[in-house]
Amino acid sequence: MANIYDVKASDFIKVASERLKDKMKKPPYMDFVKSGPNKERMPQDPNFWYVRSASILRQVCINGPVGVARLRTRYGSRKEHVVHRRHHRQAGGSIIRDSFIELEKLSLVKNTKAGRVITPQGKSFVDKVCKEINPA
Repeated sequence: MANIYDVKASDFIKVASERLKDKMKKPPYMDFVKSGPNKERMPQDPNFWYVRSASILRQVCINGPVGVARLRTRYGSRKEHVVHRRHHRQAGGSIIRDSFIELEKLSLVKNTKAGRVITPQGKSFVDKVCKEINPA
């Protein structure tokens, strides 16, 4: 049976975001905000919220208890400057935090003292998506 380590990340995120689209509620501000201070524009993909949520679910499944701070570093990138050198900037925390809240409502992840961890229902969801991608 295929698991999260056997499937390519891009394939998993694509299929999981399609599944989450029916279950999750997109916040109203998502059409108007940037994903962090390192970006110049808001995301062009209309399904950005679901793609980011599927990616966050994958990170929680692989990396064990994680929090908003670690994922802000993970999704951040470098800020381009005209005169001086580039610096790393963290991604916005509200998108990650709201995604965690929605994933908790679906009981795919749960909040512990160490950070967010995947629940048995979340592990089942991840395994079903992986089996759909790689049935062998």
